[in-house]
Amino acid sequence: MDDPIEDDGPLTPLDPAYRSVMRIVTAIWLAILLVPVIAAEVVIPGWHGVVAVPYLLLASAILLRLPQRRWQARGYVMADERLRVVRGLLFHSDTVVPFGRVQHIDVDQGPLERAYEIATLTVHTAGSHNASVHLPGLKHADALAMRDAIRAAIRRDTL
Repeated sequence: MDDPIEDDGPLTPLDPAYRSVMRIVTAIWLAILLVPVIAAEVVIPGWHGVVAVPYLLLASAILLRLPQRRWQARGYVMADERLRVVRGLLFHSDTVVPFGRVQHIDVDQGPLERAYEIATLTVHTAGSHNASVHLPGLKHADALAMRDAIRAAIRRDTL
């Protein structure tokens, strides 16, 4: 028996600008974690670089690889009165939201997202388990268009 979810076609990747936003956020967290590393370097006399060098090597690897892998592990398909959102590296999640269950839709932007002209589409559904599905990394115009398309589909269902 054919699975209708698999017939939705290939996943649409997120906007490449989302990688840059994830890199900036990762760099901010790594810079915050650098403070105790510097403190350890000051506290340990005579062993210059014993903490900082391994941290900087690990931080560089994380900064170069993690945002790219997270970006590649996400995607979506909007077809046949439903939205399918796939995400996750270690814990894979494949969520399908039928438009008939949608309560309301949000399009959000933080300061970094505004600077890169991307947005997060949040679809709130009826029910308590997984009641909100977040789809970050969309072009702002695409997020608005998706919101309007879902809203139009909901109106057709209620008429």
